[in-house]
Amino acid sequence: MPDENAPQTTETPAGEDVATDNLEESIDRATEAVTVQSSQLNELAKDPVSGDPIGLDSLLEVPVRVTVQIGRARMSLGQLVQLGPGSLVPLDREAHEPADILVNGKVVAHGEVVTIDDTYGVRITSVVRDI
Repeated sequence: MPDENAPQTTETPAGEDVATDNLEESIDRATEAVTVQSSQLNELAKDPVSGDPIGLDSLLEVPVRVTVQIGRARMSLGQLVQLGPGSLVPLDREAHEPADILVNGKVVAHGEVVTIDDTYGVRITSVVRDI
């Protein structure tokens, strides 16, 4: 049974395969179209930039998420559902170790947790230089 999806080929008197010729013509047309489009992109890239640059001053008001992480705990779902008032969750850090200060999820500094009146705060003890 012939394959219906196979390309239809017919032999020409010169013995050339018509399907191969059609494929080569299609490739040539596609190559020409890509060449034309890429030359148009180069022309667009040469246009001068207009307007004012963004500048650092306009970025200083962009809000970022600051998180202070004092430790983590890993537990099973069974242990989690058993937690209640008065339960203790041990963390993976010792009490003397500094907390991580993260900006948008990236550690940028370390510090110690302090109380400021009735709220918590963090005193920065070191800044990460290789961000």
